[in-house]
Amino acid sequence: MNDNVQEDLQQTPEPDARQEEVVDEPQIAAEEVTADAGASAELEKLRAESEDYQQRLLRTQADFDNFRRRTVKEKEELGKYASAKLITELLPVIDNFERALSSSGESTDANSYIKGVEMIFRQLEGVLKAEGLIPMEAEGQPFNPEFHQAIMQVESDEHEEGIVVEVVQKGYLLKDKVLRPAMVKVSG
Repeated sequence: MNDNVQEDLQQTPEPDARQEEVVDEPQIAAEEVTADAGASAELEKLRAESEDYQQRLLRTQADFDNFRRRTVKEKEELGKYASAKLITELLPVIDNFERALSSSGESTDANSYIKGVEMIFRQLEGVLKAEGLIPMEAEGQPFNPEFHQAIMQVESDEHEEGIVVEVVQKGYLLKDKVLRPAMVKVSG
């Protein structure tokens, strides 16, 4: 009997490692297909998101380019027509100067002509003041290089050193900015 058992054992094939792999292979392949399908779906989802982001980026870039062009155009127009308001306000002053000049030959009264020109000058000052133009008061003030341009230093018994004695040409501020410094003589 022992011989028969040995023969049966010899006839029974031992489990082959390759056979086990083959048996497991369809199971692994099914798992891989399922995993591949999930990964493929995830990949498609990511591709769609990427395409959506790409489209958004392109639209944003186009919007920005349009905004930049529009802003440049508006700046150019603003610079081109910035003085239109001021000029419109100066037109009545010009009209009054023309009237005064045309009537100067007809009038023999110099005082009325001078008063008319003074009125026009005050009208002009009013327009410029409304735009923010302010004349500087420099005489008697300490010299300040930010507001004054010294053209001469003079000896003065009336003023301390460094005081503006005389204004040769008026200086002007436009709002808070020096438009033109005053040309002055300073005591030394």
